[in-house]
Amino acid sequence: MTAKLDVIVAGGGRVGFQTAEILDDQGHDVIIIERDERRCNEIADAYFATVIEGDAANPDILEQADVKRADAIAGLTGETGLNLAVCMAAREMSPDVRTVARIDRAAADAYTRFVDAVLFPERAGARVAVNEILGSDVQTLADVTGSLDIMQIRVAEGAPAAGKTLSEIRFPSGTLVISDDDGERIARPDTTLDPGRRYVVAVEPDVADEVMNLMRG
Repeated sequence: MTAKLDVIVAGGGRVGFQTAEILDDQGHDVIIIERDERRCNEIADAYFATVIEGDAANPDILEQADVKRADAIAGLTGETGLNLAVCMAAREMSPDVRTVARIDRAAADAYTRFVDAVLFPERAGARVAVNEILGSDVQTLADVTGSLDIMQIRVAEGAPAAGKTLSEIRFPSGTLVISDDDGERIARPDTTLDPGRRYVVAVEPDVADEVMNLMRG
């Protein structure tokens, strides 16, 4: 599983709020920076993240959020320029921080040199934002399957399922390995889960942890 991270989310709107909520559910520490006082109060009432009122592009606000300690920062407001300014200010103050910016699709190619990852508002929901923030070996397809998760999982060296065929692995009910390692064929009983390779897997929420333990250790 992904190690516990300290994450700053700039923007407490729908995408920012839901992203912070998912990160908190996964055990990460989250700080939300939001300019609107009313929205700050609403987020604070949810009791799952620290909230700072202010402009996330302001170095004083980033310092208050302890950006030098953060593992990642995500600019998830509805303003491309602000999101990029947040990420660039954070990178200046903390060169090793991972930066993710929500931007307009038309601007994607122009801005990838300034941030570690970009995402697009019309297609990228909170789950995609979480994937980009974590830079994860587990990628979740967003907003198409309700509570069912369809994930692309890289099999870890030494994991219980590593090197075994699907017929040899006792996956819990509610699991379906969909693709083979190159994504070209549907997985079959003789498909081997090779360490370092990625496989597409559908899982029901209540067995997700068990599946992750089998494939990631």
